[in-house]
Amino acid sequence: MYSSSDLKKGLKIMIDGEPHVIEGFDFTKPGKGQALYKCKLRNMITGALIDRTYRSGENFEPAPLEERDMQYLYKDEAGYVFMDAKTFEQVILPEQTLGNDYYFLTDNMEVKVLMFGDQGIGITLPNFVNLTVTHADPWVKGDTAAGNNKPATVESGYNLQVPSFVDEGTLIQIDTRTGEYVTRVKE
Repeated sequence: MYSSSDLKKGLKIMIDGEPHVIEGFDFTKPGKGQALYKCKLRNMITGALIDRTYRSGENFEPAPLEERDMQYLYKDEAGYVFMDAKTFEQVILPEQTLGNDYYFLTDNMEVKVLMFGDQGIGITLPNFVNLTVTHADPWVKGDTAAGNNKPATVESGYNLQVPSFVDEGTLIQIDTRTGEYVTRVKE
């Protein structure tokens, strides 16, 4: 059980029977009376953002979340299908649950799926993923006004800026946390 003094950014708690994560936190101590804890909370299932203010002495139930190692299998009309490597249980996550992370999924990729009961509510990708460039504008010699980067599209449809020497068919490494180019990968 958490008390209001334990509240901090990133803490996951239960509110009205659903898991929420604290995204913003502000502590206020008025001249007289109890301390106030102003929180911005994001519902981990629906993604809705709410503001709540709590007084010192209030208690909160920790969110019963579990992170499981799973393997990405495929995408169908229901969503993205992941399989637990130990139990072979499959979990389907809709596209809106993944946000932009679906751009970085590759077949048989090992990810961590955040579970709330039997429901998957999010994933944690590996820090880096290798994808092939499918479209890159040709670089024109002397075109340095915008730096040495040019737009490119990788096999998943993700668009990013890459150095001028990267051409179509090049395997590149992308940081999944920032979505930025890291380096070329030798095959």
